[in-house]
Amino acid sequence: MGKIIAIANQKGGVGKTTTTSNLGASLGTLGKRTLLVDFDPQGNLTTGFLGSAKTIIKQDITDALTQQVPIRNTIIKTKFANVSLLPAASNRLASVETQYANTNGREMLLKQILDEVKNDFDFIFIDCPPSLGLLSIEAFTAADTVLITLQSEFYALEGLSQLLNTIDQVRRRSNPQIGIEGVLITMYDARTLLGAQVIGDVRNYFYNKVYDTIIPRNIGLAEAPSHQMPIYYYDPHSKGAIAYVELAKEVLASNGN
Repeated sequence: MGKIIAIANQKGGVGKTTTTSNLGASLGTLGKRTLLVDFDPQGNLTTGFLGSAKTIIKQDITDALTQQVPIRNTIIKTKFANVSLLPAASNRLASVETQYANTNGREMLLKQILDEVKNDFDFIFIDCPPSLGLLSIEAFTAADTVLITLQSEFYALEGLSQLLNTIDQVRRRSNPQIGIEGVLITMYDARTLLGAQVIGDVRNYFYNKVYDTIIPRNIGLAEAPSHQMPIYYYDPHSKGAIAYVELAKEVLASNGN
């Protein structure tokens, strides 16, 4: 049975989508079947794989959530080894948050559809939106664990208690097994003293939950989505590609692989 990991932070621009794409692709190169779930109404993960072609997708995650079509009809096999995508091809996903706001069991929608395909994959990664609304609560309800991305900046830990409180609420209400998969430091600039200070602060806060792998600032990571490629395929010798492969190995080791 596959493991479902939500990649989250209530802030935008801290590497959630980059990590979903590149960690998933790196695990794919190591022989692990991965499903990447675009659960952000902005659909950046989908754009990073499909580019403008996403506009011709007729069925996406919203159709699966609303039970218009079976989830297997919406999953796309990408051209990258062992990587499949559950796309968000339009902004209709945002309407789910309001449409089902007062529906009993609304937080279970994503869990119900992912449970149907959980056995088909080794890892399922959910790219969460930069907020702590209904969509994030759905993602946490469906997930076994949460991987938190933290940008290497002065305000990295600011507001993090709100995210942890939301995870605790989900643990009490709908998913008692959910835990923290790990904490990933992203966009690290080794030239600054601030970066080293932030790493120290994060390790003091989370102790052994912080990954040894640190994702550096890397131009290739910024460029790769515009070519509809994960970094491993766009620039395999770059620091960004090497870091995500190391992270994939660390994730495997922590899960007994």
